[in-house]
Amino acid sequence: MSRFAEAKGFSVESFSGAGLDKAIGCFDAAVQELIVIDDLLSAMVGIEGRYISIKRVRGKEDHVIFLVDPSMDLALQELAKKIFPLCESFLMINQFVESRSQFKNGLVNHAFAAALRALLLDYQAMVAQLEHQFQLGRLSIQGLWFYCQPMMASMQALSTVIQKASANNFAGSAVLNLLQSQAKAMAGDSAVRSLLEKMAQCASNAYLGILERWVYEGVIDDPYGEFFIAENKSLQKESLTQDYDAKYWRQRYSLKDGIPSFLANIAGTILTTGKYLNVMRECGHPVQVPGSENSKLMTFGSNHHYLECIKAAYDFASSELLNLIKEKYDLIGKLRSIKHYLLLDQGDFLVHFMDIARDELTKKLDDISVEKLQSLLDLALRTTAAAADPCHEDLTCCVERSSLLKRLGTLKDPEVIRTVAESNDLEEPVNITGLETFSLSYQVQWPLSIVISRKALRKYQLIFRFLFRCKHVDRQLCGAWQVHQGVRALNMRGTAISRSSLLCRSMLKFINSLLHYLTFEATLSLIYITPCSQVLEPNWHIMHNRLQTAKSIDEVVQHHDFFLDKCLRECLLLLPELLKKVERLKSLCLQYAAATQWLISSSIDIPKLDELSDGSVGNSRSPSRAVKLTSRNAAVTDSILKFEKEFNAELQSLGPILSSSSQAEPYLTHLAQWILGVGKDQ
Repeated sequence: MSRFAEAKGFSVESFSGAGLDKAIGCFDAAVQELIVIDDLLSAMVGIEGRYISIKRVRGKEDHVIFLVDPSMDLALQELAKKIFPLCESFLMINQFVESRSQFKNGLVNHAFAAALRALLLDYQAMVAQLEHQFQLGRLSIQGLWFYCQPMMASMQALSTVIQKASANNFAGSAVLNLLQSQAKAMAGDSAVRSLLEKMAQCASNAYLGILERWVYEGVIDDPYGEFFIAENKSLQKESLTQDYDAKYWRQRYSLKDGIPSFLANIAGTILTTGKYLNVMRECGHPVQVPGSENSKLMTFGSNHHYLECIKAAYDFASSELLNLIKEKYDLIGKLRSIKHYLLLDQGDFLVHFMDIARDELTKKLDDISVEKLQSLLDLALRTTAAAADPCHEDLTCCVERSSLLKRLGTLKDPEVIRTVAESNDLEEPVNITGLETFSLSYQVQWPLSIVISRKALRKYQLIFRFLFRCKHVDRQLCGAWQVHQGVRALNMRGTAISRSSLLCRSMLKFINSLLHYLTFEATLSLIYITPCSQVLEPNWHIMHNRLQTAKSIDEVVQHHDFFLDKCLRECLLLLPELLKKVERLKSLCLQYAAATQWLISSSIDIPKLDELSDGSVGNSRSPSRAVKLTSRNAAVTDSILKFEKEFNAELQSLGPILSSSSQAEPYLTHLAQWILGVGKDQ
């Protein structure tokens, strides 16, 4: 072009200060070309020219358009308009860089803005080179268009990203996801895709720095709240011993929305890794994951090296925490200790306790002294085999204020709530005593409280209360049986007492079948050898074996919770119809046991039934004495027959329920066989 300008007597400098008030159309086409190139070079770096102006769009403060003097040569106008998108992209990117570099916009935006600033420096260097060529007279407008084309697509792609980021006020992972999605959309243009991937890489460096501290140290260093893991500082580890919902482990650290797409498939592993490291830190255990140059999380890409680093960090944190809890804090030993006391694995201490605490336990709730019960419990622990257990001092007693059924509702599990709703017609004791509300508790310290949380302890306590009640019924019936045995030498065969003895035997067989279906020992009863446990002992061994092979603390929690839920269900606590029947049968057994002493004492002077029938009473006693004895015998017989009728009716109604339920709950088959055998003995 310069040759045209020189032909007319012009140079590049000769028009730079002249004719500013003239329309560009007043100049020759060659001169117009020189002026347009000069204005375009200015417009490319956001500066208005003499005949190219910059206007902001009304209502869109961040959007500008470039206008040309309408008198400009039409061919030059068309070429200039082709270059305007590049000029607009530069202004938009430059404005974004300035705004996103502010403190409030977060680390990802800062890093993205820094990468864009570096790109703009290269762009401005290119414009400077073009200007130098122009000053030398070596640049035509067609040449300018030629040199601009390679940058055009890249700058426009970036401006598209910036428009979306600005419109939605994106920050953190949203910026990274936007860059990655735009890069994938540019699959047909390798240069633009490569540029967007580089921008995403640069913008992610700060984010990966946050991630690295989390998976290697368990620390959230996130001043702008950009990380996809949220920390709830209001939840403290001490809450695990108080909170029934065990929120600490699930909600102290949690995933937020807006996870970077390249981390979406491994977000759960990342969350868990940091949680494990945090537990070790709380225990005063070293938490630094062994690192090397190859373990740096400063890049991500198709080689997936960052995924390998995260997996290695997870494996380290998981194994370290598991070993810490198993070895240093003896998780299995603590669970075994809880099994001894709350699941009645070793019942000798409980027998002794029930003997010495009988008077206190039979009081009404308001009259019970928990302190006295605790001292009696301590005495029972110190004078039995439990004294050899180093954990026995963690055992405490408590007296609940509500029945077992109402306490079931505190678990807040959907199935338990349904059970309570279906069983709301279960009879509540009128005069509730310590025998219905006594329970044991256990002091669990951090970090074992992650596994043995307050909610888990509540489930143990529910099982204990059910077993304790069964033990009480068994003891009362054993006492009644001993009373019967005490008058055995009197040869009461054929009297009401012999029938009472059979009823007592049936009740004992029922409660022993139930108790030993539930508990651990197969022992010799007063009447017969009881079957072995089908619930607690087998489930305990399954859980124990699973804990030995668990790979993480979450697996340990899962296996332990599964064990407790399965025991709750198989102990009938989640089967409302069966629970009602069993509780009714136990109530009848207790009523009968309480009446036994009166029944026996009233039967001592009663002659055999065949003597009454043949009138021999009148031969040995006065008529009034015979009438009195006959009347008392009738009352005793009626009472025994009433107990027998009610017990057999409840037992027989239990049979069909057990049989039908055993189809869906196979473990009930054993209980059905044992308990239904009681009815066959009648």
